[in-house]
Amino acid sequence: MTVIVNPPSLLHLVSTILLLSSLNLTLAQTTGFSVELIPGDSPKSPFYNPMETTSDRVTNALRRSFSSVGRFKSSFVLTEWAQSDITVGSGEYLMNISIGTPAFDTVAIVDTASDLIWTQCKPCSQCSQQVAPLFDPNQSSTYQLITCNASQCKNLFQTTCSSNNSCQYSINYPDDSYSNGDLAFDTITLATTTSPTVSVLEIVIGCGHNNGGPSKERNSGVIGLGGGELSLISQIGSPIAGKFSYCLLPTSEKNESSKLNFGSNAIVSGDGVVSTPLIKLSSPTFYFLNLEAISVGNKRINYTDVSFGKPGEGNIIIDLGTTLILFPSGIYWELESAVATQINATRVQGPEGLSLFYDAKTEFVIPNITMHFTGADVKLQRLNTFFMVLDTVTCFAFGSFRQHSVYGNLAQINFLIGYDIEKKTVSFKPTDCSKN
Repeated sequence: MTVIVNPPSLLHLVSTILLLSSLNLTLAQTTGFSVELIPGDSPKSPFYNPMETTSDRVTNALRRSFSSVGRFKSSFVLTEWAQSDITVGSGEYLMNISIGTPAFDTVAIVDTASDLIWTQCKPCSQCSQQVAPLFDPNQSSTYQLITCNASQCKNLFQTTCSSNNSCQYSINYPDDSYSNGDLAFDTITLATTTSPTVSVLEIVIGCGHNNGGPSKERNSGVIGLGGGELSLISQIGSPIAGKFSYCLLPTSEKNESSKLNFGSNAIVSGDGVVSTPLIKLSSPTFYFLNLEAISVGNKRINYTDVSFGKPGEGNIIIDLGTTLILFPSGIYWELESAVATQINATRVQGPEGLSLFYDAKTEFVIPNITMHFTGADVKLQRLNTFFMVLDTVTCFAFGSFRQHSVYGNLAQINFLIGYDIEKKTVSFKPTDCSKN
């Protein structure tokens, strides 16, 4: 049995971007469902490499964090609609989806800092050369409108185009990854964990027929959960009431999967829940929070970064696709000093990119670290603040990167984290995610 969901109208998007027929306006009643969220280095992942060592996975995670954060540059935020990082490695999460009718099964990276849903497709051949800019050229848009011959353009699913008009997209990423292809309407089906499958009709997806970069063999696609019009959250719309949540398992739980919840299943409530405003700035894609301070034991470090906007208006992005917690250098070094002062252990060398490592052969006590978001104090556990890079070496999970701040997924482990787009809040609840 399959539950069918028609997304709300994208008339503005259709008329100004796709120039295709309007969507079905019929909406299903608000519903809730959950899907499996697979860690990229789990044996359940099609990209799992049993030959990789812990050190290899850490190296991948560090590369992942420092390359992905480049997409948050203000110039990039203002000019790109569809953003994602297509390098698969430690620290990423995957989701199984089916596209088209009959359905074609595939797997893609889940990314809260992306909008576009895209997957690998075969090239669209012998298309018309009539090309026109989609937006004002002064906006430096990478999108172009192209007109194709429907009988000649076939995608991965061997079906002809449903319209003579299609929209071409082109995305370039800081780590030199890229995806180019055509936007189209199709049906996607999600395999839920406890209920019938859910199909979303007439959803806008990207068929990438020219993709590449550092991990070209692994760039199967992206499922964007960002705040823009093209994301899965926005396109499903009213049936899930703008709600989604997830509970990330510790990295040691390699044979288990986390859950990604939608609609009524995504409500975060009960004892211990704290909520903070969800702030939208220059880009509709990214989820900004406002961090007021960080406490290390009894020492409070006021957080004054305004690289994304004005004081109190959002200064850190919460991102499922970045591994580390990244701060501008000045704030990071003050934080590291406060942590190191309160730890009685032997410092050692570790992988390049981070600086605070300890010999883990002997157990030691770490100070309590609390993130003071506006209206929400989030007390981190040891697994959120330190992680093993070798069998005998543990590393501080915070890093320094230029001017921007990102709240990565290590800090989110064993928290049920809920996004409510309509109420504009993000909620945190300490949770044993293995039991959630």
